Amino acid sequence: MKELVTFQVGSYANFIGSHFWNFQDELLGLVEDAEADLVFKNQNIDMDVLYRTGENHQGMPTYTPRLISVDFQGSLGSMSSHGTLYNQNSSLSSGVTTWLYDEGQEIGANNANGIDKASVESHSEILDTDVVKSLEDGVQFWTDFSKVHYHPQSLFELNGLWMGAQEFNNYRIGRDTVSEGLQGDEINERLRFFVEECDHVQGIQFIVDDSGGYSGVAASLLENIEDEYTNVPVLLYSVRSPDSYTKAANRKQVISRKLHDAVSFSALSSLCKLIVPLGLPSLSENRASQFLNLQNEKPYHSSAVYASAIHSITLPFRMKRVGPAGESLNESGAMDLYEGIQIRFRLVNLQPLTPETAHDVEDLQAIESMVVHGVLGAVREAVETAYENTSTRPRFSHVSVSRCPLPIPLPFPSIFGNLVGRRGELLSNPQSGSGSGSGSRGSLDVHSIPMAARLRSTTAVLPFLENRLNNIHKLGIERGSIGADVLRDWGFGKEEVEEIGESISKMVLALDPQQGYSSDSD
Repeated sequence: MKELVTFQVGSYANFIGSHFWNFQDELLGLVEDAEADLVFKNQNIDMDVLYRTGENHQGMPTYTPRLISVDFQGSLGSMSSHGTLYNQNSSLSSGVTTWLYDEGQEIGANNANGIDKASVESHSEILDTDVVKSLEDGVQFWTDFSKVHYHPQSLFELNGLWMGAQEFNNYRIGRDTVSEGLQGDEINERLRFFVEECDHVQGIQFIVDDSGGYSGVAASLLENIEDEYTNVPVLLYSVRSPDSYTKAANRKQVISRKLHDAVSFSALSSLCKLIVPLGLPSLSENRASQFLNLQNEKPYHSSAVYASAIHSITLPFRMKRVGPAGESLNESGAMDLYEGIQIRFRLVNLQPLTPETAHDVEDLQAIESMVVHGVLGAVREAVETAYENTSTRPRFSHVSVSRCPLPIPLPFPSIFGNLVGRRGELLSNPQSGSGSGSGSRGSLDVHSIPMAARLRSTTAVLPFLENRLNNIHKLGIERGSIGADVLRDWGFGKEEVEEIGESISKMVLALDPQQGYSSDSD
C-alpha cells in the first residue's frame, strides 16, 4: 500500500481540510449504510491511503486521518488538541458550535444560537434542519463543522508573541516562529510518527494558507521534509480565501502584500515537486458559480468548493488498481501521487480556480489530467472523443473516471442553486430548498453531485508569474526600490532578493522561452 500524509497549515487551509475530511468520512459511512446507493458500496477507493488504524486508551479500534493540522492557539474552538477519541472527558464551551459524536456517529451540533446540548433530553431531538441552520449562521472555527475523529498527534496549536492574525501577516514572522524555539521540532516529530508507521509513503499533500505568516511556517516545515524525506514528493496547494483580497489600508500594506506574494511563491515552489495556487478573489462572480449561491464573506462556503476540487483531483491517488491494467467497470485511470506530479499541472475546475490567469489561451504544449466521477455511461470514451475533436489538443492528457460521486455530508453549506437536484442533476424547474438564502439548497436537498476537475500546465498561468516577477523587481531589486526596507526588515539581504527574482524568472522563461524580461515592463 502507498500511503499519503496530509499537512494543513493555517486557518483557511484547515477550513478546506475540514470539508475534505468530511467527504472521506461520509464515504466511509455510506459503505456501511444499508440504505445507501450501491455506487457508494462499490467505490473501489482505498481509504487506507489517507487513514491509519490504531486503538485508543480503552483498547477500542480507531481509524483516523494521517494528518498534521497547524493553526493558531485557540483556533480549535471547543475541540481538544488531543482530538475526540483519546480525550473523552473534555468539556464543551456552550458558546461555540461543535460537531458532537455518540459512539462514532454524528448526532448534531452544539451552539448558543438556537441549539443547547443541555436543553434536550436526547441527542435525537436535535433536528437535521437545526444543525444545518446553526452551521449556516454561526461557523467561527473549522472544527465547528468537522465530523471526523482526530489522532492526538494531528492537531497542533501554534503560539507566539503576536497579538493575533493581523500581526501574523508576512513570510518572515511565520518562518521565525517555527525555526526559533521548539515548535518546529515538535511538528517535525509528529510527521515522523506518521511516516514511520507507513509501509510505503507515496507522497505528502500539503495545504497552506499562504496569504500571511503561515507561508513562512510551511517553508520551514518543507525544508525539514526535503532534508529528512528526500525521495518523498510533495504536492502543495497554496490557498487563499476571498477575505485575503480585501483592500489594503495604506500604501505600505500594498507594498508588503506584493512582496510577500513574490517571496512566498518563490520559497514554496522551490520546496515541493508541484505547487497549485488556489483561491479566487470572488467565487460568487466566477463562471463556475452559475448553479451555486455562494457568500464570499463566509469561509465555510468558499472552502467547500476548493475542498471538493481537491477531493476530486486526488481520487486517482486512492483508486485501487485491479488486475494488470488497473481498470474496472467502476474506475479507471488510477495513479500514485508521484506519477501525477510528473505531469506538472495547475488546478482548474473546468473554470479556473487559480487566480490571475489568462482566459481562452491556446497552448499546444499544454499538459493536463482530468478526473470525472459520479456520472454514468461511457464517460472516458466521451472525454477522449472530445479531446480528439477539439481544435487545440493538449500535448499530453490523462483521464481518470469513477462512478462514485461526491457525497454531501450534513455539515455542508447551503450553496446549491434551486436548479440542482438531489443527485446533482440540473433541473428544468426551480425547486425550493432548506437553505436560509433565497433559492439556496443544502445537504438536506442535495445528497451527492457529479464532479469534473482537472490539473493543467499551460501558458495561461503566465500573468500569475509575471505579476510576482515584476513586483519583486520594481519593489525590491531595482535601485531605490521602495520595498527594499520591508525586505530588510524581513531578514532578506540583496543577494537573497535577487535569487527570488531569478527563480521566478526561470519559471516564466520555461513557459515562454521567447520572452525576455525587462525591469521596465508593465
